[in-house]
Amino acid sequence: TLKDIKSLMERSSRFISLSGFAGINAGIFALIGAAAVYYKYFGSFSLVAYQNRFPMKITVNFVFFMIIVALIVFILSISSSIYFTTRNARKRDLPLWDETAFKTIINLLVPLVVGGVFCMILIYHSINADGISFKIFGLVAPTTLVFYGLALYNAGKYTLDEIRYLGISEVILGLMGCIFIGSGLLFWVLGFGVLHIVYGFVMWWKYERN
Repeated sequence: TLKDIKSLMERSSRFISLSGFAGINAGIFALIGAAAVYYKYFGSFSLVAYQNRFPMKITVNFVFFMIIVALIVFILSISSSIYFTTRNARKRDLPLWDETAFKTIINLLVPLVVGGVFCMILIYHSINADGISFKIFGLVAPTTLVFYGLALYNAGKYTLDEIRYLGISEVILGLMGCIFIGSGLLFWVLGFGVLHIVYGFVMWWKYERN
């Protein structure tokens, strides 16, 4: 009886329809996107090329390529999340859209939008007469991790606790990336790729495998 009461309280106060498969797919999309950016810049997947990456020469065309890849990854991840969340909600007979879901999305979107605008400002200031400022542009990738982590932590108030842990992990990786400028793609892979896959598997194992 206590278990049923707890379940009813969670249904009414928390958005619990999130699917682990959405996280796994988002991580896979991020890894594919990072691989495309890596290959575009270095022309191969050679680790020697990455180790000898300084000084980096970044062109405006490469910046636009990165933005397009990031948008594609974002759209695919959102589409995947909507699909698997909808499927999970129907399977568990849970409402897909209610006041809790609305609060979750709003709390997620505010830091995401602010972070997106801030990253565009960084890109704008990185462009100069000599090309692209490496130090400023190098902050873009880790900054996306920081704001994404803050968005997850903020939305975690209305959904599963694992979201907040994921958010904290993303923020930590983002801050580390801001220190080690030039390794932003590596931290991007760890944050958006590896962490999403690990989080998705944990969610599936804990809430969906039965």
